[in-house]
Amino acid sequence: MHHPFAPFLETKGIVIIDGALATELERRGADLGDALWSARLLVDAPELIRAVHLDYLRAGADVLITASYQASVAGFRRRGLDEAQVADLFRLSVRLAAEAVEEYLAAFPSEERPLRPLIAGSIGPYGAYLADGSEYRGDYGLSVDALVAWHRPRMAALAQTEADLLACETIPCLAEAEALVQALAEFPTMPAWLSFSCRDGATLASGESLQAAVRLAEASEQIVAVGVNCTAPRYVESLLIAVQSVTHKLLLCYPNRGETWDAVARGWVEDTGVIELAAPAQSWYAAGARLIGGCCRTTPADIAAIAQAFA
Repeated sequence: MHHPFAPFLETKGIVIIDGALATELERRGADLGDALWSARLLVDAPELIRAVHLDYLRAGADVLITASYQASVAGFRRRGLDEAQVADLFRLSVRLAAEAVEEYLAAFPSEERPLRPLIAGSIGPYGAYLADGSEYRGDYGLSVDALVAWHRPRMAALAQTEADLLACETIPCLAEAEALVQALAEFPTMPAWLSFSCRDGATLASGESLQAAVRLAEASEQIVAVGVNCTAPRYVESLLIAVQSVTHKLLLCYPNRGETWDAVARGWVEDTGVIELAAPAQSWYAAGARLIGGCCRTTPADIAAIAQAFA
């Protein structure tokens, strides 16, 4: 399958992914103390989501990830919405990113306009819906078939939008990776990336092998890139090296800042491993990553620093 990153790699050799959405929304006054997390603002304050997307583009991002990470039919039903209304919100998440892209490009004279940034429709893990931190453990107790059924309506909604690809991200366990590969096959024209959360330099958050997870992705032509996200930066280089030998796909990484999520307190715990990302991004590139960005707790300033490091 043709991947949408080719023009960026041909012109500059790297694709810059955006950074954290929730971090910026909270910094601008949004209250995300809700099981829907940043997805609640698709209902309550969509204009704020659009503004954050635009700031990431101005910082140098080539890819915007939509605000649908924690969105699900079951999650929004708790807010009294039906399935059709939920599908509309998935479409809105893409439209907000598209509007930010148009505003960003309109600021350039036509002869100086950069490549059109891409939109990746976020498909977060089942554990994010549970809102109990289980996306950092992967201990769902659900079968592959049950996970396929849960993800299917999310993929269906995003596949009908102008998203360039799906970002299946922060996946903590083999069962969910297998489910996403199966579900994706039901939408054969939609490319995707598959990105895992890891607890050390070799294993998924569940303790299972990252190499085994990447082999699952390798079997799908629709998956055009694999890698890690929402993982401590200190593990990223080792993780990338570990999977080089088991995949021919593009490698990606967009780690967090090195902090740990406390599911009870619903907050990030400071960690001595917190680092700036621009310098280690060079080592991630050397380890094979061609899509690089940031996840939780990163900001437009971090993305600007990464973009500048590869300018």
